[in-house]
Amino acid sequence: MSDGNPEVADETEEADVDEASPDVDEAAADEAAADVDTQSLEDTGGAPAAEPTPESRVVARTDGLGVRFGDVQVLSDVDLAVQGGAVTAVVGANGSGKSTLLRALAGLLEPTAGTVQVVADAARPVGFCPQDPRFRAHFTVDETLSFYASLLDAAVDVDDTLELVGLGAVADRRVDALSGGMIRLLGIAQAVLGDPELLVLDEPASGLDPSLRAHIFETLRDVAATGPAVVVATHHLSGAATADRVLVLDDGGVAADDTPEAVMADAGVDSLDAAFTAIVGDELAVRAGTEVGE
Repeated sequence: MSDGNPEVADETEEADVDEASPDVDEAAADEAAADVDTQSLEDTGGAPAAEPTPESRVVARTDGLGVRFGDVQVLSDVDLAVQGGAVTAVVGANGSGKSTLLRALAGLLEPTAGTVQVVADAARPVGFCPQDPRFRAHFTVDETLSFYASLLDAAVDVDDTLELVGLGAVADRRVDALSGGMIRLLGIAQAVLGDPELLVLDEPASGLDPSLRAHIFETLRDVAATGPAVVVATHHLSGAATADRVLVLDDGGVAADDTPEAVMADAGVDSLDAAFTAIVGDELAVRAGTEVGE
């Protein structure tokens, strides 16, 4: 991906970014992710198993996952297997449990039922990008990412990471001079440091213009191509349609989990918008190019 990408490098609008400690999100995610069950998910059986390809390797799994907040059951009996080298888009109406599922996968909250398992081959098993990442306003892009890299034991090439997400051309720009889209890309860059096996992103394209949304999802496909499993919650079905798999949540449960083409075929329609309507009914909170709540 070129650092001269006009969708990113030519943006000059300023983002209103609150100054915050640069290690708040990272420290919370890493501490919580350490509590995730990291046992191997491969069944070796009686004979040596063939070396799996990145596309066939299960990186994370939930079995009977349930999350309750007081009297409210947010997730119920969610079974999910996330493949390495692939992008899984999580879509659903408001209150369907998208963000809760992602936080459970990232180890940021404890399930009240079932299990979450993530492989632990990497020094940093899970990378997490919240919907509204915050960084120190007076740091440059390079300084911000270098700070996060310094927290990891593994060697990290900051320049390569910035090139991967399309921020190489603005490495010396201060955070308070970045656009909202660039802030999201910096959040993705922070999340991929240390080559985590699982990358979890909550609405990284929310509130962005169509060209930047497309660039975000293209970036996620590029990241997945390097090996990790990418799980992204989104309200934008145009972006979800570019994923390898689409998981539709409805009322806290899994209503569909397949390739975009298979989801459409099962619903007997020719667009993901129509498939979503057929699956969850009239209470639409997801429309192509239209954001309606969280």
